[in-house]
Amino acid sequence: MLIENYLWLIVAVILAIVEGATLNLTTIWFAFGALAAWLVTFLNFSWGLQIGVFVLVSGLLLIFTKPLVKKYLKVGNVKTNAEEVIGKDAIVTEEIDNINAKGKVKVKGQIWTARSNDSEIIELDSIVKVLRIEGVKLIVKK
Repeated sequence: MLIENYLWLIVAVILAIVEGATLNLTTIWFAFGALAAWLVTFLNFSWGLQIGVFVLVSGLLLIFTKPLVKKYLKVGNVKTNAEEVIGKDAIVTEEIDNINAKGKVKVKGQIWTARSNDSEIIELDSIVKVLRIEGVKLIVKK
């Protein structure tokens, strides 16, 4: 029993350290599963039952709590400053011509490659509205 106590506790600590290093909410559920398995070692459950508790608790936590935690902590949802240009007005610094794959705009002090939303040619110095970002290009409309 002594070896199993240490084994499950060591597994839980290692998984918690990995979670702390990555902050991706991937191993924390298994760390809790290992803690649950560690607790059942004190009830003298068999090795197979301990593994079953580990798998069951880890799986249930993964299925039922991960979506809630991701929703409220917004894990993995990184916004960039680039998204701030959507909806802003921009000035055309190079004529926008989708067919010839050219066009640039200046928005919030930055120059971006731009394409017209409806393939319309947009003249130099026109004011356009940024609709969205596709790759590294702004999609704009006059």
